[in-house]
Amino acid sequence: MDAVRASASCTLAHVPAPAFTARLNEQIAYEFAASQQYIAVAVYYDSETLPRLAAFFYAQALEERNHAMMMVRYLMDADEEPVIPPVAAPRNSFSDIVEPVAIALEQEKRVTDQIGELAGIARDERDYVSEQFMQWFLKEQVEEVSSMSDLLTVVKRSADNPMLAEEHLAREAVGAQGTDPTAPPVAGGAV
Repeated sequence: MDAVRASASCTLAHVPAPAFTARLNEQIAYEFAASQQYIAVAVYYDSETLPRLAAFFYAQALEERNHAMMMVRYLMDADEEPVIPPVAAPRNSFSDIVEPVAIALEQEKRVTDQIGELAGIARDERDYVSEQFMQWFLKEQVEEVSSMSDLLTVVKRSADNPMLAEEHLAREAVGAQGTDPTAPPVAGGAV
């Protein structure tokens, strides 16, 4: 009997703590909202004929969408129900080329706090598998805040000549890091 029970328990998927699952579903909404905001920023830069800034934010939008889809995949793999939420409308108008990056940096800082809270919930609930899942996102947020902070510095310096920001992005190949093989899988595959 013990061998049968042991065998059965090995085939069961990890079940995340209910508090973690509820909060992760909220985070999915935040990630999709971040993606939408980055699309709005990209469209703004596109309309200002700043193609490198636009491309950077189009790529950021896809990255945020994929973060949401990683969370969806995690819940599906754990046999939990992911909730695909409505999201608040993004901001579409900006006063200058600096403002969108400043908004993006604040968004990344907010997401960093949210991801930290998720990791804390997992730890408090002794849900170590979910805590481990969040470790990749914590590492990612350090990179995101650093990258956006650097970009904000460059864009502030380039406010009177936006082409300097464009040249910086071309020279530094910002956002061209490639695929992270340690990233969690994305629901539907990476797109």
